Amino acid sequence: MRKLWGRLTSVNVQKAVWALDEAGLAYERIEAGGAHGIVSDPAYRARNPNGLVPTLEEDEFVLWESNAILRYLAMTCPALALPQDSRARAHIDQWLDWQATTFTPAMRDAFWQLFRSAEPDRTVIAASLEKTEVLAAILDAHLADRDYVVGDCFGIADIALGCAAHRWLNLPAERIERPALRRWYARIAARPAAARCLGEPIA
Repeated sequence: MRKLWGRLTSVNVQKAVWALDEAGLAYERIEAGGAHGIVSDPAYRARNPNGLVPTLEEDEFVLWESNAILRYLAMTCPALALPQDSRARAHIDQWLDWQATTFTPAMRDAFWQLFRSAEPDRTVIAASLEKTEVLAAILDAHLADRDYVVGDCFGIADIALGCAAHRWLNLPAERIERPALRRWYARIAARPAAARCLGEPIA
């Protein structure tokens, strides 16, 4: 039985859930991380020494890191098939890395202050929002003349950036309106497989 360890309020778990649902794969999701604990237990650390979520388990195969899970599912599931062209694949990798190392980290401080801090620091929030606006402008410009992040089909780059954009567009803060980003997000968020991961309250 395929298992996915992680709480659904984690943006990284959301990516894995969305991909699994797009692929039509059966799995059991086990609450872990945050208030659910488990991630410090020795049994969990044996699967994922980082003590983070998500962790995907298929029989004896264990995989952690959300974007690695996306790549694995894209290699094995026709519904998420990667393009044959090596340059198109490289562009998918480019945007997956950009999401993980640039876009999401830029908004992290604003997210934590607005959703998880008892006394939000407005200076920290403002700095985080300012950094993220620059990146949102990059994504908006990229999406101005296309329906999906890479190529003509929905893919794992849309999942990774879609989950990040979901947080960005739902922060209780003023943002510059990005019409192309908003249009793209509305399109991919309407997909049936997005319902489970984007339907939960942000927390």
